[in-house]
Formats: sequence, C-alpha cells, structure tokens
Amino acid sequence: MKEEILRGLTDSVVSGDVEKCVQYAKRALEAGIDAYEAIMEGCARGMSLVSEKYEKGEMYVPEILCSAEAMYAAMDVLKPHLKTERVGTPRKVVLGVVRGDIHDIGKNLVKLMMEAAGFQVIDLGRDVPNERFVEAVLKEGADICGMSALMTTSMIFMPEIIRELKQKAPATITMVGGGPLSQELAKAYGADGYAKDAAAAIRVAKELLSRRGGM
Repeated sequence: MKEEILRGLTDSVVSGDVEKCVQYAKRALEAGIDAYEAIMEGCARGMSLVSEKYEKGEMYVPEILCSAEAMYAAMDVLKPHLKTERVGTPRKVVLGVVRGDIHDIGKNLVKLMMEAAGFQVIDLGRDVPNERFVEAVLKEGADICGMSALMTTSMIFMPEIIRELKQKAPATITMVGGGPLSQELAKAYGADGYAKDAAAAIRVAKELLSRRGGM
C-alpha cells in the first residue's frame, strides 16, 4: 500500500492533477506514512521526473505550472505533519537567475525541490543584478546562494558574484547550475558546488552543509 500511495503522489504531480494529489496526500497520512517521506519520495520525485521531461522536450511550461500547483496542494496537506526533529533548523537559500538571463524554469524547479526538502528559499527571480545577490545574502544571513544561467553570455557574471560573496559573506556556500555549466566550470568560477538538475541540487546542498557542520 505504501508504494502504491507514493507512486500515486508521484504520478499525480507529473500529470498535474491537484485533486488526486490532495487525495493521495491524505491517504499517506491515514496510512501512517511519514510526511517528510511522502513529500520527498512522492511529491519531489514527481517534480524530478517533470524536470527530466522538460529537459527532453516532453513537457512544456503550462504543464510544469500545473505540476507545481499539484505539488503545492499536496504539500499543504503534508507540511503540518512534518516532524521538526526530522526537518531540523530551516536553512536559508537565496536563489536567482543571473543578469541578462530570463530562463527560470530550472531555478523554479530547484525552488520547489528545496522547499519540499525543508529549506527556506528567498527567490530573487530572473535577470538578477550581481549586487542583488550579495545584498540578499547579507540581509537574510543566507546559508547558501544559488545562481543559475541558461545563456553563456550570462553565466560569465557568476565568478564576479562568487568573488564578492567570498569577501563579504565567506560563510555562505555558493552553488551554480544551468545548461552551459559543468563541474569543471563551477570549480573554475570558484563555486563551492554544482548541480546538474533540481534533484542533484538538494543532495549537493545537504552535502556542503554537512561538511560545514550545518545539517
């Protein structure tokens, strides 16, 4: 029954069926499934599949928005039942698409996945000036600053942001991602971490925080 419910959550997110998502979320609680597990193994897994389908050109923006709506509806049911000791202290993440770039689907998926994993996300949106990243990190006392870009003409701003953050907020972890990025480029830019997709972003963020004693 457990696998059936989790699979139902996943499938409902992918299909963008809000009503079914809510039903499966309620069934998960009734069946005694841990709320965090339902979110990660049901909802977040669904959004991970949505991300993959988008990358392959099998899903488009309107469908992704429907999937996001379905996921949030399920999370509204599940979040009140999260065990605080399981989630831990919420870590703040500043996210944004760098200057000159308006492609924010990838960033939005990362936001959804991170919120599902219990992070507190400050979303700066797209076409974000360098100084806005730094200002937000300092104002919020962010644990992580995530930058994304889909255009090669925009990703060149990342090293500038990272350098300034290293000077003004050295304790903040810097992460980059996006189509033209790679592990090698991230290292060359001076970033602490690189994630190729939304699912990887959660894993990398947790690993980096763990190394610094943050989780």
